[in-house]
Amino acid sequence: MTSTLAATSEPVAEPHPRRWAAAAVMMVAALMDLLDGTIVNVAIPSIGRDLHAAQNALQWLVSAYLLGFAAALIISGHLGDRFGRRRLFLLGTAGFGLASLGCGIAQSPGQLIAARAVQGVMAAVLLPQVLGSFRTLFQGRERGAAFGMYGAVAGFASAIGLLLGGLLTDADLFGWGWRSVFLVNVPVAAATFTAGLVLVPSTKERSAGRPDVLGSLVLAAGLVAIVLPLVQGRVNGWPLWGWICLVAGIVAVVGLGVHEARRRGAGTVPLLPVRAFRLPAFSVGFLVQLLFSLGMQGFFLIFAIWLQGGEGYTPMQAGVVTVAFSAGGFLTAPMADGLAVRFGRLVLGAGAVLMAGGFGLVWAAVHGAPATHTGAWPLVPGLVLAGAGLGLLVVPLVNVVLSAVPGDLAGAASGIFSTAQQFGGALGAAVVGTVFFEHISHGPTRALTGAMPWVTGVFVLCAALCTALPRRAVAAHEE
Repeated sequence: MTSTLAATSEPVAEPHPRRWAAAAVMMVAALMDLLDGTIVNVAIPSIGRDLHAAQNALQWLVSAYLLGFAAALIISGHLGDRFGRRRLFLLGTAGFGLASLGCGIAQSPGQLIAARAVQGVMAAVLLPQVLGSFRTLFQGRERGAAFGMYGAVAGFASAIGLLLGGLLTDADLFGWGWRSVFLVNVPVAAATFTAGLVLVPSTKERSAGRPDVLGSLVLAAGLVAIVLPLVQGRVNGWPLWGWICLVAGIVAVVGLGVHEARRRGAGTVPLLPVRAFRLPAFSVGFLVQLLFSLGMQGFFLIFAIWLQGGEGYTPMQAGVVTVAFSAGGFLTAPMADGLAVRFGRLVLGAGAVLMAGGFGLVWAAVHGAPATHTGAWPLVPGLVLAGAGLGLLVVPLVNVVLSAVPGDLAGAASGIFSTAQQFGGALGAAVVGTVFFEHISHGPTRALTGAMPWVTGVFVLCAALCTALPRRAVAAHEE
């Protein structure tokens, strides 16, 4: 689930007459991005076979999208605040549709990976404008209803994406196969762009500062430099250049933060809320978000490959199995915020423990199954338990952390959390995927059981970190 809070907007004297129509248009566009987070997962084995993609190319199919998203997310929100959200929304919608077309007609892994990266950037251009516009167009209870609509759609999108990805790949419409997963976005983007021209009003922040474009480029380069050697290192025998690249990426991101902390240039909006990172609760919450996304994206990448490559499932069958995870989330997500207001970090810690236990059950089911076939039903209890943990860990995480963050940093902190979510996912595809493919010569099942300790261990670490979070969340009336 992705969220970015814009800076507080100027009050609107009269509500925009077409605000709900505009919200519906923007939600359809946002849904394309939200679905794309999972719709590709079950299609990855089919893509690999059709394009004869190397193992590290399959990792890049996930990482390229998430890296593009993470690198462009913060600057895109600032650009929309300053130059107008409608303009950026239309640009992102059109760009996402064109990038999806590029994915759908790609003839090589390199072409598909490049189009996926552009898709991620365009999603990052689009999404902050949706949430920023909601804050401007709606007031009071209507604003809560609008954000509630977004949250509900975002929650269902992961399950819908898994099913839709399998359905489209198996249906083989017009002989397109896995390409339908991307091409379905094209008519949706075209219709949304046309409706947006008519219905979406122009909004921006009168007090918005100048975006830090150079800093954004440094941040993007640093994130890519960190992930690149983690994906390519195994194939190239972990060469010296990879370690140098990794260190350079870390230095670039840290150096950007130090530079922004010392800079006194008036009018430029900082990319990284350095003051927030000085608060232990925020730093720990950032790590929890990063690690959560690392474990999640890493697991679903290798799980989809194992289900189809090792168990012989069709893409549709694989999508149905993984919906058990979403079902667990639906059980706990509605109550998570209320529980967090009362019990704070205990709820998040319990969620992380459930995720570790659930993935541990999946690991045990695969490890203890006959060599020929595991079957779906032994996997379901672990997936449901892990999904239930997700609802308790992720849904209230931002509110718990924001209880220790000053109000003037709340918007920037939320944006950084969204970046951590996307970058953590890219790291997960790189790290967990690398461990999986390190064992693939012994078969998909051996590869999965070799990588699952890493997935489980990530959530054990999350549970330990949760003990350092604030004791309670921000109640709705306190926001």
